[in-house]
Amino acid sequence: MRLTRLVAMCNLVLFSCSLLAQQDRIVDIGNAGEPGTLDPHLYFTNLEEHILKDLFMGLTTMDSKGAIIPGCAKNWHVSSDQLTWTFQLRKDLTWSDGEPLTAKDFVFGFQRLLNPETAAPLSFFLYSFKNAKEVNAGTLPIDQLGVAATDNHTLVVELTQPFPFLPERLLYPVAYPVPRHALELYGKDWIKPQNWVSNGAFVLNEWRPHEFVELARNSKFYEAKNVRVKTVRYYPIVEAVTGYNRYLADELDVISNYPSGVHETLLSDRAQEVRNAALQSIMYLVFNTQVEPFDDVRVRKALALAIDRELIVERILGLGEIASTTLSPPVVDHHVPVVYDHERNLDAARLLLEEAGVADSPLNIELRHISDDETKDVYVAISSMWREIGVDTSLHHSTLADHFGNLNQGNFEVAQAGWFGENNPEHYIELLWSKIGAANYGNYKSVAFDNLLEAAKQEGDVETRVKILNQAETIALREYPVIPLYVVITRNLVNPELQGWFRNGRNLHPARYFYWN
Repeated sequence: MRLTRLVAMCNLVLFSCSLLAQQDRIVDIGNAGEPGTLDPHLYFTNLEEHILKDLFMGLTTMDSKGAIIPGCAKNWHVSSDQLTWTFQLRKDLTWSDGEPLTAKDFVFGFQRLLNPETAAPLSFFLYSFKNAKEVNAGTLPIDQLGVAATDNHTLVVELTQPFPFLPERLLYPVAYPVPRHALELYGKDWIKPQNWVSNGAFVLNEWRPHEFVELARNSKFYEAKNVRVKTVRYYPIVEAVTGYNRYLADELDVISNYPSGVHETLLSDRAQEVRNAALQSIMYLVFNTQVEPFDDVRVRKALALAIDRELIVERILGLGEIASTTLSPPVVDHHVPVVYDHERNLDAARLLLEEAGVADSPLNIELRHISDDETKDVYVAISSMWREIGVDTSLHHSTLADHFGNLNQGNFEVAQAGWFGENNPEHYIELLWSKIGAANYGNYKSVAFDNLLEAAKQEGDVETRVKILNQAETIALREYPVIPLYVVITRNLVNPELQGWFRNGRNLHPARYFYWN
């Protein structure tokens, strides 16, 4: 009996030690590149969002499978006219340094985002807030923004017009609170690890530029007891082959891209580790409509009619990508097709170029894209398609940051663009709104489109709103300011011992749900 008890006790000790060792095991994640910032109000790219979602939490958040759930707000109420949203905050919220987190912190965060001095590139995400556009333009003081803390745990948000998708919009880093006391103490240096304060499941522990960003479990997080991993590292992985090789060498536990050429081998040898899914996304080409000859709709339409989307998704990409003729992705809820000329027609394309007066000598254009061996093949193919209608194309590639920097400055003729995130068509269609700011890369302007988009934004009924949005998208696509191409398929590989990672259309996976098997 004593021997049996001794063996049982030893087994229990070994099991406990194993659990502790698994908790100490670092989760190593490949990210698409080096973050430009970890200030949630200054971020612009998806690769930064991957990290920020672990460091902060907004009023809403995601469960492990990507569904929207309450975050810092335990519940909310919407007025009958859908213009006033009242959020009740949890009473156990603190910053990572132990300071209380209250509704006033959210007020400060929203005001900072819309303050024109902040120059937040995605401030338009919250233009549904009352007076947001005017505050952001500097024509109203920031205290006129439609947000108020009626007490420490009650936040009231007033909207200019109904916005039924607000809980989803509040998932973004632009809606995260930021620690006023840290900003006032450290200024721009508040995002350095030694000064770091946040409210998410993790805190910034170390940032080695171009090596990794290390996060440590936040003991002050309101659900810290349910966060089972202690450390997460995000590594900047620009090239798919680099991430793949590091994954095979057990240096990374998760990667979100791998070379398409190894796909069949992976399905054969590591099927359990392949976690691909359609991303709520659209990849497209954007024209700079303010420069010749792309200010001519005939030129834009000609280039659009020369493209074979099916060839791109089936023969070049080949991982199940979905061809799309609309800017609103066909995989999102409430998607409605658009009727316009989009089928490949080389004869019609050549005739349009003749009518535009650019067919006598080859049209020379520059097509900018992000440096990546996989996507390069897409743009090489597009340049070949354009050659068939007498257009010569020079390809110019650059890093993700440089590419979007050029787009934001209007420094391009035709360029690769992409948009990711929400599960509704408005998030994508509004990219062509003349008042949206930098995200309307090509500076497209249409009074008819703007009027319809703004009419849709006044409508609280989702079905009616979507119908008007479809009318707006139809007008825009018939003017070809963009050429929609395809929906992205995420190429994820996940260590089979890592649990709590689930496919979802956002391809965002909060590390607070991870644990080792």
